[in-house]
Amino acid sequence: MPRVDSALRLSLHPVLDRRAVVDGAWWPYSRDAAAELPGLVAAVDRLLDRVTLRVGVHCDAWQSIPRRIPARGRQIRIGWFRHTDPRLITLTFAAGEPVVLLVIPPDTAAGPAEGTLKLTAQDTTGLSIDDILTVARLPPDPAAPLRGTDADGSAGWENEGGLVTDQESPSTRRPSASA
Repeated sequence: MPRVDSALRLSLHPVLDRRAVVDGAWWPYSRDAAAELPGLVAAVDRLLDRVTLRVGVHCDAWQSIPRRIPARGRQIRIGWFRHTDPRLITLTFAAGEPVVLLVIPPDTAAGPAEGTLKLTAQDTTGLSIDDILTVARLPPDPAAPLRGTDADGSAGWENEGGLVTDQESPSTRRPSASA
C-alpha cells in the first residue's frame, strides 16, 4: 500500500526499488530548505522506520540551506551539490539504500502536483523523471528551452529520428555578412 502523508505532501512507493529513478515525491510549501527539511526528515523517518543521517540537495534549487538540521536528538548533515538533478532530493540512512524523491515545485497547481504524488507512489520502474512529469502533466523544467528546441517548444528532428542540436532552426538563422 502506498505511503502518503497528505499534510506534508509526501508520497513514497511501498517497496523501495533501485530500478526506479525515484522512490516517491515531495511537494514542499516553499524553497526554504531550513523551514522545509525538518518536517520531511521526520515524516520519512516515521514512514520508513529508519534514521536519516544526511540529506542531499541541489544548491541552486533551494534557499536558506543549513549545514545541519535537528531531528530526534541528533543533527542531520545537509549536502549541497551542483552536479545532481535540481528536481531531486536524496535522504541517506544508517542502514539500507538511500531514498530519492522528486521535488514538485512549491508553486505547482494542486491537480498536477497531486497527480505526481499519486504516480510516484506506484511502480515507476522504467520511467525517467521527464516521463513521470509528462504523465503527471507537470512542466519538465522551468529553465530555458533545451538546445535544439525552437522558440515555440517544438524540437527539430532529423529524418532518422535524432534531435538536431548542432544546427540552427530556419527561424533563428541569421543572414551571413556577405549577403
